[in-house]
Amino acid sequence: MPRRVLIATTGSLGDLHPYIAIGLELRARGTTVTIATNNFYRMKVERTGLGFTSMGPHIPPVNSEPMQRAMDLKKGPEYLLRQIMYPGVPAAYTEVMEALHRTDVIVTHPIAFAAQIAAEKTGLPWISAVLSPTVFLSRFDPPVLAPYPLLAKLRPLGPGPNGLIFRLARATTKRWMAPISRFRVSIGLPPGQDPVFEGQHSPQRVLALFSRVMAEPQPDWPPRTLITGFAFYDQSDHGQELDPDLQRFLDSGPAPVVFTLGSAAVQQAGSFYRESLDAVRHLGCRAVLLVGDNPIPEPLPPGTAVFAYAPFSKLFPRASVIVHPGGIGTTAQALLAGRPMLVVPYAFDQPDNAARVERLGVARVIRRTDYTARRLTPEVEHLLSDTSYSAAAREVGGTIAAEDGVGSACDAIENHVVR
Repeated sequence: MPRRVLIATTGSLGDLHPYIAIGLELRARGTTVTIATNNFYRMKVERTGLGFTSMGPHIPPVNSEPMQRAMDLKKGPEYLLRQIMYPGVPAAYTEVMEALHRTDVIVTHPIAFAAQIAAEKTGLPWISAVLSPTVFLSRFDPPVLAPYPLLAKLRPLGPGPNGLIFRLARATTKRWMAPISRFRVSIGLPPGQDPVFEGQHSPQRVLALFSRVMAEPQPDWPPRTLITGFAFYDQSDHGQELDPDLQRFLDSGPAPVVFTLGSAAVQQAGSFYRESLDAVRHLGCRAVLLVGDNPIPEPLPPGTAVFAYAPFSKLFPRASVIVHPGGIGTTAQALLAGRPMLVVPYAFDQPDNAARVERLGVARVIRRTDYTARRLTPEVEHLLSDTSYSAAAREVGGTIAAEDGVGSACDAIENHVVR
């Protein structure tokens, strides 16, 4: 059993929270856990009682120009990799290497490239952990690619045509990885595999931190992949409960429609909250809006409450419908709550997560560019009136509630032996 585990992650709160959940359970089992991530999360991590060490890029996760550009539906992934992640690898590698002399096992997020390289360089036991099925880029279960959503129409054609699409994608991203290859050679490693494809996955063990309701194992997934189930953590401040005002609002009437943009898309809200409020006026329903720092136009419709944030695990079970952008953390909480959802994908894995929950029969999907009160109103009405969505959501929620994603992930980490 490892005594010291280093978990390396980068991105938004949705990329941090599942690893905090795993870290807290490992600590409860007697393991010393350190999270390596953006310095802007230092206080948040330390308040949980877990250890913290710096690993860049150290970009403000909210209201920063780089994060806004990274959220662009078409160009965001390329910008994130070529302008932020790849150039930042040498500095992040230096940071994480300083922590590895106190480590028995290293666990890495899909784009924690520096930590993946450090694991390879040191020969430490290494587990990679992915948060959503999108990352596997399977030709047998092809994801919806955010920059090219229309390619999803080729899904029924099978692995041949979809494999060709991924070969073309590989040819594109391989050209981007020159800085990574040069750095690897400079520290005595071979140029390596494309970090967007095989390079991010450990040959020793891969943890798929999602439920089987989202995806079943495929022949072209990395060897030694284990589906654990979701790893849930959703507190802005450790130990956070529902705001008393929100609790009173929920207790005072029928279940509201909840509108949220999660932890990343909330920085690119655009007209989301304005259109949502217009739809609430047409619907005449109660509503809760989680708005972050976004200003909200007054006056509010009757029966509407606005809060910066609330723990999804405590709010979503009280909702009638949940409207959100499809980040895997928010999607997981909505599934666990057993509530129907309307998904408005913004970027990254969100279009694929949206397509998967739509196929489950628990959700409807609106494109971000179509998110207007005129389109939104009938979609929410449909979810409220068609009981098949609620029935399917309750069934899926029961399945997920019976899983123990955190426990399964921690068991795998504790039992990890390099073969």
